[in-house]
Amino acid sequence: MAKIVTFGELMLRLQPYNYERFVQCDHVEFTFGGGEANVAVSLANYGMDASFVTKLPSHAIGQAAVNSLRRYGVDTTKIVRGGDRVGIYFNEKGASQRGSVCIYDRANSAIALSRPEDFNWDEIFEGAQWFHFTGITPALGGNMVEICKQACKAAKARGIKISCDLNYRGKLWTRAEAREAMTELCQYVDVCISNEEDAKDVFGIEAEATDIYAGELNHEGYKSVAKQLADKFGFEMVAITLRESHSAFDNGWSAMLYNVAKNEYCFSKKYNLHIIDRVGGGDSFGGGLIYSVLSGKDTQAAVEFAVAASALKHSVEGDYNMVTVAEVEKLAGGDGSGRIQR
Repeated sequence: MAKIVTFGELMLRLQPYNYERFVQCDHVEFTFGGGEANVAVSLANYGMDASFVTKLPSHAIGQAAVNSLRRYGVDTTKIVRGGDRVGIYFNEKGASQRGSVCIYDRANSAIALSRPEDFNWDEIFEGAQWFHFTGITPALGGNMVEICKQACKAAKARGIKISCDLNYRGKLWTRAEAREAMTELCQYVDVCISNEEDAKDVFGIEAEATDIYAGELNHEGYKSVAKQLADKFGFEMVAITLRESHSAFDNGWSAMLYNVAKNEYCFSKKYNLHIIDRVGGGDSFGGGLIYSVLSGKDTQAAVEFAVAASALKHSVEGDYNMVTVAEVEKLAGGDGSGRIQR
């Protein structure tokens, strides 16, 4: 069984019930989530040996965060305990033509204040075949760019494959800051995951003849984006998720995977989604892609599995994707009927 290590922040998610707005709600749902943690849960649900690394306080909320991963079989033994704060994000679910709103309260969280000496990467990577992080983690400030760089160097020294979801967050850092940090970190990355906006926001690489707000995507433009990214950093694979936003409820969802060695550009089928919860959609794609590559799927099968996994995530409340390999393969194989299982 392959061992995958993911590294990032696990946050407390507070959300009004149903589709209430922040200003009208008087109680909220309490769950946990975060980009790399979401990937770890997906992989654990697929039967992989998934280990999540972060820093969390020793108090009860920190323990509740750890427990939220342990219940799904994620290895939490390398989580560092210390600090005072668990980062928080408030999520207001969009509806119809009203978009979702996410407000962060994560300054001075335990991981944002962590130090390089908190993480023993030689010990963390013992027996690992894959390391995954996102562009959110170095954006947390403090020592996080340096810590991510140390992790990448240690993984590369062991011959571990490294994947990174660019995941630009304008509320955490500027485009210039992101470009400087991610240009350095991407030198270590083997598999790059992006969406229709990240490559432009971080590296200024933009698909031509595309309007994401009008739901118009140009496949040739994204092939060019993937090739430019691969040429710039030497990536082995570049995946780009493609979202056509018609409303908060209704999206078109597909992806492209560029396999550099085979010079293959494979586009998945497109799913017309009616969304229950879109948070974690990109992370579920990442988890599906890592599983596919480690399972030896070819380029087309890998992107089909990853997109199907992510399509199913949009039907699941919360950050974590609660689906099995069999469910994903059923959808990827063409059964999207949603008929009851008896």
